[in-house]
Amino acid sequence: MAITGILLGWKKNSYDYILPNNRQGITSNLKNWKSLDSLKKAAIQSLSDFSSELETDISRIDIMPDQGIVKFIFKYHYWGVQLDGATAEVLHIGKRRSDFLEELHDGSFLDHFFDSSFSFFKLFYTSIMGFSLILFGISGFWIWYGPQKMRKKKNITLKRKL
Repeated sequence: MAITGILLGWKKNSYDYILPNNRQGITSNLKNWKSLDSLKKAAIQSLSDFSSELETDISRIDIMPDQGIVKFIFKYHYWGVQLDGATAEVLHIGKRRSDFLEELHDGSFLDHFFDSSFSFFKLFYTSIMGFSLILFGISGFWIWYGPQKMRKKKNITLKRKL
């Protein structure tokens, strides 16, 4: 969990390896953009042209008007397509390793693996890890603080005897 947390913290500074950087479209004016349907068709076509083995079911669409781009993230693999919103030109096709790292980090990869719709594994995993972190934090503090408190108590009793 710590390793995936570190990697997720670095995802935007990984030079396209963990998470592809956002590209820049030509305009942020939504009036000049193509319809969402035509952008979706362009994304699916560009992914199919890139690799005919990748499925084209879309998981989500991120619209970023300030950058002039639309990102299409696909459901059954970790690939994404970035298009210019105005021209539907492909700006980038890349593997989104951060999506896998997030699933590994929160345990939801087991729900996908076992096809669990309730997210049982994610809830169980995050609960165990969260409670463990709390327990280790409290016990670590006590292991550090307890001996100090006992030493102070011992020193006070020794001074009283003298």
